[in-house]
Amino acid sequence: MEKMQILFPEPQLARLRQAAKVMDRPVSELVRAAVDAWLAANAPAPRQVREAPPVYGLGDMQTAADKLRDRAWEDRAES
Repeated sequence: MEKMQILFPEPQLARLRQAAKVMDRPVSELVRAAVDAWLAANAPAPRQVREAPPVYGLGDMQTAADKLRDRAWEDRAES
């Protein structure tokens, strides 16, 4: 758990402290419960992180892109 400082207007803090006293709960517990309720109702669902496909380096091109088709036919004819 991590500590955080939150500033409340005095009237709001007085009501929060009174509610905590009536419920016999710490103020921090009420604040966490309120944040959980708000997040459940309003926060977007966490996005699924998809793993990127692997990328391979194949070195420098030996044939210009516009000559690939011709080169492929030459290799086939030599076989």
